[in-house]
Amino acid sequence: MATDAALPAVIIGAGPGGLASAACLSRRGVEAIVLEAAPSLGASWRRHYDRLHLHTVKEQSHLPGLPFGGAIGRYPSRDEVVAYLEAYAAHFAIAPRTGEAVRRVRADGERGFVVESAREVHRARAVVVAAGVNRLPNPDRLPEQERFGATLLHASAYRNGDAFAGRRVLVVGAGNTGAEIALDLAERGAKPTLSLRSPVNVVPRDFLGMPTQVTGIRLRRAPLRLADAASRLVSRLAFGDLARLGFPRPERGALSDIALRRRIPLIDVGTIAAVARGEIAVRPAVARLTETGAAFADGSADDFDAVVLATGYRPALEELVDVPGVLDEHGYPRDWRGGGASPNLFFVGYANVSTGLLREIALEAEAVAAALAPA
Repeated sequence: MATDAALPAVIIGAGPGGLASAACLSRRGVEAIVLEAAPSLGASWRRHYDRLHLHTVKEQSHLPGLPFGGAIGRYPSRDEVVAYLEAYAAHFAIAPRTGEAVRRVRADGERGFVVESAREVHRARAVVVAAGVNRLPNPDRLPEQERFGATLLHASAYRNGDAFAGRRVLVVGAGNTGAEIALDLAERGAKPTLSLRSPVNVVPRDFLGMPTQVTGIRLRRAPLRLADAASRLVSRLAFGDLARLGFPRPERGALSDIALRRRIPLIDVGTIAAVARGEIAVRPAVARLTETGAAFADGSADDFDAVVLATGYRPALEELVDVPGVLDEHGYPRDWRGGGASPNLFFVGYANVSTGLLREIALEAEAVAAALAPA
């Protein structure tokens, strides 16, 4: 595709991926327009629940050209990440066009791309899609969900457990979001039950003083079989037999689950200990909801005052990208260059890695800039 070098690059999303890409392009003299659907940058981080912290260490999680401040702890909080993103945009003079949702991206013959937004049509020499893997909540519904007569919300609407003190709350989904919401509820006086929709790998955030992320970086080139064995050993040493707590062993190891299913392990920050103390109950998958609670796959049932659906998110890229060949059968980019199916169309922040998403975003942003403006 022969592109018009006078046109700017268009970056979709003003989260970590979009800001890092804009900074890297700017340092190489490439003009870029950053379009953000939300009213402010870092929108997905602003929406997350209050207690959220990075699961990756700050030294391996900063964006290119600006480390986290020294006063910030090893694992930055949600608010610290938002403040960092704001400082990053100011440092590199990035001014996203907020409130401008992108509706469609399509190739423009031999001259680049057309990006249709809610406000106008942009022509671009290149497009960087960085709208995030958590762009939209999954639309999953539980069987007979409409029967439940009390509070029901998706995890995207959960902030903290203050309003649930003393109440019985069912959290559906034992990924990182579900596990941390269950812990937050327990810490704030609620009576949470965590429903496992399927077996999940569990690893400690730190083991013997070593962050799990650092271990993942060291094992990134190891065969999956070896990396899985190491992960299982660490989990066993850290937690013992998790099956006794209601967490059956998954068929695949943690690294295989990431590589083959895009499924990140539960990186534990205290949920397992709370389960062991009896502060969080664990149940199998929900068979259906009832008027007053839930029936489970093992035939048991219980009443609840609220249900939180920690059923995940999706990038929904098929709704944005109208360029053949760059997405796989699951709707994810084939790689940061879309498998090379369309030159100068890039994807930042969708990598399936065990080494930390923000670390990978920094590497991808640098690679995009180098591809567009080689030194």
